[in-house]
Amino acid sequence: MPSRRDRANAIRALSMDAVQKANSGHPGAPMGMADIAEVLWRDFMKHNPANPNWADRDRFVLSNGHGSMLIYSLLHLTGYDLSIDDLKNFRQLHSKTPGHPELGYTPGVETTTGPLGQGIANAVGFALAEKIMAAQFNRPGHNIVDHDTYVFLGDGCMMEGISHEVCSLAGTLGLSKLTAFYDDNGISIDGEVHGWFTDDTPRRFESYGWQVIRNVNGHDADEIKTAIETARKSDKPTLICCKTIIGFGSPNKQGKESSHGAALGDAEIALTREALGWSHGPFEIPADIYAEWDAKDAGNQAEQQWNEKFAAYQAEFPELAAEFTRRMAGELPADFDEKASAYIRAVAEKGENIASRKASQNCLNAFGPMLPELLGGSADLAGSNLTLWDGCKPVVEEDASGNYMYYGVREFGMAAIMNGVALHGGLVPYGATFLMFMEYARNAVRMSALMRQRVIYVFTHDSIGLGEDGPTHQPVEQLTSLRTTPNLDTWRPADTVESAVAWKHALQRNDGPSALIFSRQNLPCHIRDNETEAAIARGGYVLKGCAGEPELILIATGSEVGLAVQVWEKLTEQGRQVRVVSMPCTSVFDQQDAEYRQAVLPLEVGARVAIEAAHADYWYKYVGLDGRIVGMHSYGESAPAGALFEEFGFTVDNVLAVAEELLED
Repeated sequence: MPSRRDRANAIRALSMDAVQKANSGHPGAPMGMADIAEVLWRDFMKHNPANPNWADRDRFVLSNGHGSMLIYSLLHLTGYDLSIDDLKNFRQLHSKTPGHPELGYTPGVETTTGPLGQGIANAVGFALAEKIMAAQFNRPGHNIVDHDTYVFLGDGCMMEGISHEVCSLAGTLGLSKLTAFYDDNGISIDGEVHGWFTDDTPRRFESYGWQVIRNVNGHDADEIKTAIETARKSDKPTLICCKTIIGFGSPNKQGKESSHGAALGDAEIALTREALGWSHGPFEIPADIYAEWDAKDAGNQAEQQWNEKFAAYQAEFPELAAEFTRRMAGELPADFDEKASAYIRAVAEKGENIASRKASQNCLNAFGPMLPELLGGSADLAGSNLTLWDGCKPVVEEDASGNYMYYGVREFGMAAIMNGVALHGGLVPYGATFLMFMEYARNAVRMSALMRQRVIYVFTHDSIGLGEDGPTHQPVEQLTSLRTTPNLDTWRPADTVESAVAWKHALQRNDGPSALIFSRQNLPCHIRDNETEAAIARGGYVLKGCAGEPELILIATGSEVGLAVQVWEKLTEQGRQVRVVSMPCTSVFDQQDAEYRQAVLPLEVGARVAIEAAHADYWYKYVGLDGRIVGMHSYGESAPAGALFEEFGFTVDNVLAVAEELLED
C-alpha cells in the first residue's frame, strides 16, 4: 500500500512535471506543502468531486495562488473533472489549468487567487458566511450549515497589509471554523525573507484572538494531523505554523529561491525523482496511488448523508428549507421585481429633493425587508454612507444571525471579504466607504469584476461637492477607473428615482458587481414620463427633449444633471433645439442595441457637451474630439461645495458659454 509520503510525492511529481512542460510556473510551494495537503485532503476535507457546488462542502482556498499546481494536482488525484491532459496543458491558452487558480475554469476551485493576501481575505468571507448562515438556518438537532474553511498561505500573504485587516476581524468575530496553514519556508522571490520580514507572526495572530499552533513540522504527517484535530476543537480561528522546505526533494534547489518561480529543469527533475524514490515517468501516477487518493465514493456518501439531514430539516421546517434552497441558488424572491418597481413608481410620484446617499438609504429601507439575504456594511462610515436601515442587526461573535457588518477602517479587507461571502452563496453583500477611499479597496473591486460576483459597492461623497474636507477626500479620477473596469456596472444616479433603479439593477444582476455612487449634497428630483424605470434601466436616456431634431446634446450624470437641465431651460427659452441625456450607467448604456443608442445620441448631432464633476477625459467617447467637456482637470480644493462648483466651472453661466460657443462653430 502506498505510504503518505508516496501520496504526497504524487503532488510533487505532477507539479514539477507540469511546470517543466509549460516552462513556466512555481514548483516550490506545491512541493513544500504537499505533505500538509495530503493529510488535510485525505483525512479531513469534506467534499464531493462529482458535485463541486454541494452546499455544505468544506471550502479550500490556496491564497498563495502562484502554487496553483498544488490545487490542480489535488483536484485531479481526488477525482474532479480535471484530466491528466489538463495538467499537461498547464498555463496554456483556454486550458482548465491557468497560471493562477481562476474561478470558473477549474471544477473545485472556489475563488480566483493570485494577488497575495486576498485568498486569506476570501477565506474569512467564506467562514463569515458559514457562521451567519448557520445562525440564520440551523435549528436544534438540525445543523444543515456545518462546514469548515481551510486556507494555505505563505510569507507573501502575511506581508500584504490586507492580511492584518481581515485576520484581525476574523479573531474579533470568533470564526472558529477557519483554519489557516502558514507555509513558513523563509523564502520569497527575492531570497531569504529574514532581510525584510522578521515579524513575530504567531504572537501577531494571538493578539488578534486566534489559536496559534507553533512549529509544526510541515513534512511530518502525524504532527500535521494532530494540529488539524486541535484546530477543529477550538472556539477561535486557528493558524497552524508549518515549517517547510520550499521545493522539497530537489537536491540542488530545495530551500532556495531558485525553486520558487521557475521550472526546475530536466536534469534537476531527474535528480529529484531519484531523491524522492519516485521511479515513474512524467505525468505517470500508479493505479494504487490513484486508488488511495480517489475521494468520489467518500464524497458521494458525505453528500448523501447531508441530503438525508436536509430532508429531515425540510419535513420539520419547510419554509426555512425553501428559503435556504432559494438563497443558495442565488435567486431573489419571486415577487421582488414587482414590489421593487412599485417602489420606484412611488418614489417618482413623491419627488423628494434629497441627497442620493439618503435616497440610497430609503431604498434599503424599502428593499431590505424583502431580501433576508442582504448583508450590509461600511468601513467605519455608516453615519455618512447611510448604509444602516431600520431592520439592521449587527453580526457579532455571540450572535451571527444579523445582517450588518461593522468592518472598521478596513476598506480593502471589507471588499475582499465580501467577495468570499458572495462566493459562498446564500448572502448578497453590500459595503460602503467614500468614493475616494475606493482606492484602498481597488484590487478587490477588480477581483469582484474578474470573478463576476454579485457584490454591491456603495461609494458616497462622490465629487468636489463634498466640500470642506478638501482634495484628499474629493474624488476626481475614481469614476473613470471604475467605469473602465470590465464587468463592473458603475451607477451615478441624478436623483431619488435613478437611485432606486440603480439599486434594483444591482440587486437583480447575478453576473457581476455594481458600484453605486451617491452624493453628499441634496439633488433635485426630475420630472419624467411614464416609462421612467425602463428608460433609466437602459443606462442612458433622454431626460429633456425638444420639439424638433436636436442641434445640441447635453450629457450629464449625478448632481450635474440638474445643472444640465438649468442650461437646457435657458437655451430652450432662446429657441434652441436642445436635448438633455442623463447617463447614470455608461456600461449598461453601451450594451444597448445600436438603434437605441442612436435614438439617444444621434450620430448626426456632433454638437455635444458632457458635464460631470470628475475627470474630463473619459467623456470623449461620447462627445467626440469636437465636443466639449465641463469636467475636472486637476484636484479640488478645501471650501464649501458652492464655492468649489463655481471655481471649477460647474455653473449655468459657464456651461451656457461652452454650449453657445459650440453652437456657433
